[in-house]
Amino acid sequence: MKTLKKLLYCLLMFGLLLAISSTALAQTAEKKSLTLDGAERVITAAKAEAAKVKAPGGVIAVVDAGGNLMALERLDGTFAAGANISIGKARTAVLFQKPTKVFEDIINKGRTAMAALPDSFFTPLQGGIPVVLDGQIIGGVGVSGASSAAQDEELAIAGAEAAKTFGADPVMAITLPVSYFPKAEVDEGFSKGAVLFDGNGGRNYMVHSSRREGPGMVEVHTKDTDILYVLKGSATIITGGTMVDGKPIAADEIRGRVINGGETRKLVPGDAMIIPNGVPHWFKEVQAPFLYYVVKVR
Repeated sequence: MKTLKKLLYCLLMFGLLLAISSTALAQTAEKKSLTLDGAERVITAAKAEAAKVKAPGGVIAVVDAGGNLMALERLDGTFAAGANISIGKARTAVLFQKPTKVFEDIINKGRTAMAALPDSFFTPLQGGIPVVLDGQIIGGVGVSGASSAAQDEELAIAGAEAAKTFGADPVMAITLPVSYFPKAEVDEGFSKGAVLFDGNGGRNYMVHSSRREGPGMVEVHTKDTDILYVLKGSATIITGGTMVDGKPIAADEIRGRVINGGETRKLVPGDAMIIPNGVPHWFKEVQAPFLYYVVKVR
């Protein structure tokens, strides 16, 4: 009997706990939030649309659900004031939970009192769109400086539409296609050294099928980290130290004659190495052909 009473008591307490937890859950709701990666993906989608329609410029701003700026990019040729205007549009769209064209139309129809609202959080100009994920407004995107107000809105809509491809976690943004390289293409790449994947679609990585027949210059990539995997041949590589006679040869790329100091290693098939951006490195000696994959991550 005591055992039965104890069991009933435990079941009663368990039921009480479930009731309490259910009540607590009913009083709260899961709130999605826009991550920095998600904001950058929104900008990438808007930029892609700008390129598609040949927009002459534009500033794209993305804010979170509270109207706080998360990311901004100014396209070449855009007037300086475009940044503040695009931020204002994005903030208005998210705080009032409507496209900003709604408010511009209201004012144009005679309700001019709305224009007296503080411009610190109200910019009633076409080009601001809420960013929505699974029915929740998680941010806003504003565009200013394209060819027209209508085109501003067109680019903002393209950016906001990107959120529809986010996963359950907004950090997972635009769904990207799988890249496949058949053996023949890879072999062809290694026969002369080639870029297998150039980072298109706004991705932050590239893949090279690299080939060296002899020593090269000292290299510094100011933005790209190199991840190497050796397939064939061998090479003596020096990393770190101080580059001598370094000169820029392209954006974010510097080349030099030799390295003073540094650390010397011999690379053979099966070796892997990570060279962070900004670190000088020099393939000083090479046993050809030296074949290796390079994944460049920015």
